[in-house]
Amino acid sequence: MHNNKTVLVTGAAGFLGSHLCDALLARGHRVIGVDDLSHGNRENLERASQNPAFSFHVLDISDAAALADVSEGIDVIAHLAAFKIPRYGNRLGTLLVNSQGSLNVLELARERRAKFVFTSTSDVYGKNPNVPFAETSECVLGASTVPRWAYAASKIFDEHLAFAFHESHGVNITVLRIFGSYGPRQHLSWWGGPQSVFIDAIMQNEAIPIHGSGLQTRSFTFVSDTVAGILAALESSAASNQIINIGSTHEITIVELAKVIHSLSDSTEPLRLEFIPYQKINGQEYEDVLRRIPDVRKAEALLGFAAKVSLEEGLRQTIEWQKAIRNAQNTVEAGVR
Repeated sequence: MHNNKTVLVTGAAGFLGSHLCDALLARGHRVIGVDDLSHGNRENLERASQNPAFSFHVLDISDAAALADVSEGIDVIAHLAAFKIPRYGNRLGTLLVNSQGSLNVLELARERRAKFVFTSTSDVYGKNPNVPFAETSECVLGASTVPRWAYAASKIFDEHLAFAFHESHGVNITVLRIFGSYGPRQHLSWWGGPQSVFIDAIMQNEAIPIHGSGLQTRSFTFVSDTVAGILAALESSAASNQIINIGSTHEITIVELAKVIHSLSDSTEPLRLEFIPYQKINGQEYEDVLRRIPDVRKAEALLGFAAKVSLEEGLRQTIEWQKAIRNAQNTVEAGVR
């Protein structure tokens, strides 16, 4: 993809979407952002909004007509909008928004002959014990009675839908499985990931909530690395009709993550961990993944992608940002009182 393409970004006001908008604009592309602001916010688009090549529309991607109305002249669609793991209930929202929204966006890609790049999730590998996960690894999900798997199931469906549109309609598609992205603008709840909740707990001098034993492992990818991977896929024909893992290969336990964040936070309080049994998460059955780490050899070979930001450096920047955000919020709340 050369310069001066028009890119539609769904979920543009979200964490990843807003960073992608900034990066696309910096590379000279025109960007049309859409978001229903259910989880994103306009402040994330402050930098993008100063660029005349950027336009933003508040709409729900479940509304196909509204989506089509704002998508004149698009060459590429970066489809990031999604509901995540239904930790707080609303499994129906996760399933319907992710399936209907993706169908609408794929229909748009077919009509406009646009390239379609879709951010899926590492969660699709589920409980597969064989790590690291290659793109051909099996998707092993738990029982349908456990709500947490609704997100992975919706993303697997969307992946199949994308490949079906390629097979039936010739749509040029790329599926990116994102591993644990974090950084400035991340959501300040479990939607944003454990690091977000841990930083908040330390700032409030509270115990850090650890689900299960805390010995489950993850790989965390700083947002600039994730965006570099998405950009490479958008701009490279080598990614066409492929599934590609995007993430860091640095594996860490959740307990160790809590310790690292505490040590980087300059907290004067001792580290306190509160272990929460899975049965007590929102009073419903919850299953976790014991290990999650990507095999990124395909991303390296096709896109030249490799994560560059160390976990410590990424967390340092994230903690700094989150402290500033929380301090600003506290100041506003104090003023209101």
